[in-house]
Amino acid sequence: MKIAIVGTGYVGLVSGACFAEMGVEVTCVDINQEKIEQLKKGIIPIYEPGLDEMVLRNYREGRLHFSTQLRDCISDVEAVFSAVGTPPDEDGSADLSYVLNVAHEVGQYMNHYLVVVTKSTVPVGTAARVKAAIQEELDKRGKNIEFDVASNPEFLKEGSAIKDFMSPDRVVVGVESEHARELMTKLYRPFLLNNFRVIFTDIPSAEMIKYAANSMLATRISFMNDIANLCELVGADVNAVRKGIGSDTRIGSKFLYPGCGYGGSCFPKDVKALIKTAEQKGYPMKVLQAVEAVNEIQKNVLFNKLNAYYNGDLQGKTITLWGLAFKAETDDMREATSLVTIKKLLEAGCKVRVYDPAAMNECRRRIGDSVYYAQDIYDATLGSDALLLLTEWKQFRLPSWEVVRRSMNRPIVFDGRNIYDPSDMQAAGFEYFSIGR
Repeated sequence: MKIAIVGTGYVGLVSGACFAEMGVEVTCVDINQEKIEQLKKGIIPIYEPGLDEMVLRNYREGRLHFSTQLRDCISDVEAVFSAVGTPPDEDGSADLSYVLNVAHEVGQYMNHYLVVVTKSTVPVGTAARVKAAIQEELDKRGKNIEFDVASNPEFLKEGSAIKDFMSPDRVVVGVESEHARELMTKLYRPFLLNNFRVIFTDIPSAEMIKYAANSMLATRISFMNDIANLCELVGADVNAVRKGIGSDTRIGSKFLYPGCGYGGSCFPKDVKALIKTAEQKGYPMKVLQAVEAVNEIQKNVLFNKLNAYYNGDLQGKTITLWGLAFKAETDDMREATSLVTIKKLLEAGCKVRVYDPAAMNECRRRIGDSVYYAQDIYDATLGSDALLLLTEWKQFRLPSWEVVRRSMNRPIVFDGRNIYDPSDMQAAGFEYFSIGR
């Protein structure tokens, strides 16, 4: 089976490599010539554990190809996946220009039946616009070629994307014909031999499932952050509260961990887009509006604790940040709490020292040399007046606290992910502040 995937970002590249790993012949298409040449050498533009080896292996073995032109491979494939970006516009709605550009290109060059699959996260109704764009180009050419559109949203977690793709808990596919359903079944069956968990729906429902799922997870995070902040005010321990409510099978324990706010490429963008979709239909999503508001407040929580500790006088203080990426096992800093924190620290007159196992280059690309980029976790704490932990990398879990304490001007830790035990930190000689405890 041969397919094409347009877009070699996070979703497109992971999807292409994993399909190739299962024996599908995949051509990944991207208009960026330099990016394509780098991919042929096994140099990938994102940090995702295991992805570089998988890309290089499948490229060498002839199952994974790279091209800058869809027209060069469209005659040979049975399906075209659109995995291009859908960045938020200024009003929060998803920018569909790249998605529709792909649709127009498909219509310009297709010469046989195809299933055109939207893999990008797109608002409800996008498939209809994709279908219209393809048909418009076929009409211009005077061609009567059958095709189907489908929606196949991704549910990949950054840092474990390969595992999620190779062993999915479910695959959602929205189709409108039996032909498209058969092709998508054929494509995904190798991943789900033991338990075929493909959920087939109508296309609008598939488009909505992605947004609803991410918005629900974001809601749980903001809810627990709200509860954590209240726990501090009333003297409760949010960890005990989390365990207590998580043991209720109707609630469950996942995504109930408080922290310093969510970020990344999905939750912020998808919450905003769903709010905007509802607004366009005249319906206010009041719960999600609150979710978004709570998250924006929570991104300031560690700075506010630090500022309060120093009575509003941070001028000249040296502050260390452990963690820059929005979560561990990725270099993604989109909507990351670290960017908000760094901005506020610099505005307050602080000197900022940072370290992250993967996101240092991405941080430098975003903010330049306004902070000191440390060589390791201990270099980051030299001469520091406070340490703020923002990302729960495994490398941060068991440092030599004796070395850290000796290197700091003042042994103070603000834990934005609650990964340390308060009694252990006190025994190690630190003043310790966390979230909701």
